[in-house]
Amino acid sequence: MRNIYQPKTGSHLWAMQKIGLGTLPWLVVSLDEIDNETIFPLELNTMPGWAGSSWYFIRYMDAQNEEGFVGNRALNYWQDVDLYLGGGEHATGHLLYSRFWQKFLYDRGYLPVEEYAKKLINQGMILGNSAFIYRKKGTQDFISKGLIKGQEVEPIHVDVSFVNSNNELDIEKVKAWQKDFEQSNFILEEGKYIVGREVEKMSKSKYNVVNPDEICETYGADTLRMYEMFLGPIEQDKPWNTAGISGVHNFLKKTWRLFYDQEKLIVTNNKPSPEAYKILHQTIKKVTDDIERYSFNTCISTFMICVNELSALKCSNREILAPFIVLLSPFAPHFSEELWSVLGHSKSIEFEPFPLFDPSHVTETTKDYPVSFNGKMRFTLKLSLSLSIDEIKEIVINEERTQNQLQGNPPKKIIVVPGKIINIVI
Repeated sequence: MRNIYQPKTGSHLWAMQKIGLGTLPWLVVSLDEIDNETIFPLELNTMPGWAGSSWYFIRYMDAQNEEGFVGNRALNYWQDVDLYLGGGEHATGHLLYSRFWQKFLYDRGYLPVEEYAKKLINQGMILGNSAFIYRKKGTQDFISKGLIKGQEVEPIHVDVSFVNSNNELDIEKVKAWQKDFEQSNFILEEGKYIVGREVEKMSKSKYNVVNPDEICETYGADTLRMYEMFLGPIEQDKPWNTAGISGVHNFLKKTWRLFYDQEKLIVTNNKPSPEAYKILHQTIKKVTDDIERYSFNTCISTFMICVNELSALKCSNREILAPFIVLLSPFAPHFSEELWSVLGHSKSIEFEPFPLFDPSHVTETTKDYPVSFNGKMRFTLKLSLSLSIDEIKEIVINEERTQNQLQGNPPKKIIVVPGKIINIVI
């Protein structure tokens, strides 16, 4: 409803209200009759949702306090937020107002800190891969993408669910989708209608929205969760590609096979190999460091490398797999909780301490020395890094492969760079 007020001669006000297409009769109101309550009431609710939702985090500190919006004890304990995480659009609105309130209350002496958040991250959007069909202008003919060159066409969004992984359109579904397409003519290339593609903001109006419920139904919530992290750095916009989700799903299945062979649990209490300890603690260090940097996509990559290496070792040791599952649990909570219970734990994995990196397991004690003859590498020799140069020379000269290269001739010189190379001059 729109109010249009026009002053009239004398002490009268003419008001016309226009609702829809109809117009109310002219109404003459005396200026003395306007009380701003029953006639032309003032809008008194000047601080609605924006204001109320922009400082709720302060009230959350002390929600039961009936004497003030927050008490000093709670305020001094909580003070500020460690991390503010929100999309760019959200932050432009909410962050703008919330910082205004924080600074105002700080200036008035009600709050101890000027900024309420220590760190801000604006996560990028998940973008949709839109699909287009091309209508020849002035007709109901839709031309396949490969045939539109030189033609004046109008691109029209279609639902991405009508298009397969080869960008081929299901024409019958399109015709059943909207009446406008029932009598349309689809001009094909090699018997198929190929759609155009464009990465855009995911939106219902662009028909490029991927239903997360369907993804969860097919792959599980943990696969969806990890794939969204795996798409790229948290602050970047990332295009969604349903075809790529199978890689994360296969990773979880491969992790499961470290615990099970078919339906048989194969986890043992045997002592793990040094190689398994090294793989685990390299993973702990990398994932811990990446979490601190909010680099979740590289965490997923590290998990995949770890599982591949443990699988190559045929590692089924509880001492390795249990901490690995705890490390994985923030990323795949349901999957990890299930395997944690399989290992015999009655208490949730949520309460298990996060694994700590032990550098002793990744310290190199041996070296695969490349052994060269006149500068050409012929073989490698694994030696302890604690050996002296003279000890290395004695071992390498007595090596059978060295004798085969020398063919009974004494070497002119043996050059050893500890921890790097061995070169024999002949």
